[in-house]
Amino acid sequence: MTDYETRRLENIKRNQALINELGINKVKQETSTKRPPPKKRKLSPSTSRPTRVSARIATTERPVYNDEPSISHKASSRSSRKSNVKKEQSVVVDAVETKAQSPPADLEDIRKGWTSWESVAPPPTRDEDGTFHFDEHPTFLPNKSPAEMLAEGAFGGSYYRPLYSKSLRTTVEDDWKELPGEWLKDLNVERYLTSSSYDPEVNKFKVRCGQSIEEWEAAGWIAHAYDVRGWFQWYTRFWQGRRCDDDDRQIGRWERCVGERGRWRRMLLKKYLQAGVKTVADEGVDEEEVSPVMHQTCHQWAWEVRQPSLDEAWAGQ
Repeated sequence: MTDYETRRLENIKRNQALINELGINKVKQETSTKRPPPKKRKLSPSTSRPTRVSARIATTERPVYNDEPSISHKASSRSSRKSNVKKEQSVVVDAVETKAQSPPADLEDIRKGWTSWESVAPPPTRDEDGTFHFDEHPTFLPNKSPAEMLAEGAFGGSYYRPLYSKSLRTTVEDDWKELPGEWLKDLNVERYLTSSSYDPEVNKFKVRCGQSIEEWEAAGWIAHAYDVRGWFQWYTRFWQGRRCDDDDRQIGRWERCVGERGRWRRMLLKKYLQAGVKTVADEGVDEEEVSPVMHQTCHQWAWEVRQPSLDEAWAGQ
């Protein structure tokens, strides 16, 4: 055996001894051994629930937010149900865990802006079909005035109740007093404007619909610098001649809901067609044959079905 081979064998022995000392072979052998898959735990067919749930959360209807008035719907697939659950849970967590903070530094300036505006536009005109026209906004065509909406019943009588804004971290109240006196002279303010609770019986169609101002705020629909209560408050001020940078956005929302191609307008007219109703009778008659919820929803967006619109719907069949 040569000197080279002798040294080679000695190196091999030393390396093997080192491997044995470190236990490398043992580790390699264990990792290479396949483990049988774990047995799946049998699940109960019933859905598991938390063992403890706050009574307030348990009795609260979780809102679903979108940019239009909501009507209850069912998820069409398992994945969409899971997605909705996650969204709803996040809303509840935010509502429960958000801590109160100090009001923003410019709160007083924001408050002043709500009432410091001046009327710069003339009142709208009304055509023979009852539709209102605003000269500078030809696509904004409501057929209910703010005064008519309030007198007939809207928002469960609670639109102008004391409102706590999470974004501004302050309570807003008594802003109903800025409404024109002629709108209020025959109105029970406590029942039709400032009720602390939502009363469906106050509504024109005696049903509950829509979402609360708090839900609108959480969804990001409120432009606090202009109208802390949302669309209807904007409408009352726009009607009186105020013009602001939020006008186009609010008119766009109206158009998507009850404009010529608005979602709820088309759905309501479709209900008339399905029911075979071809004539819009006096207020509150034929509406019972179609959806009161859709009627109330459209009413709260300053629009109701009139004969010309119904005739157009039938003509398009």
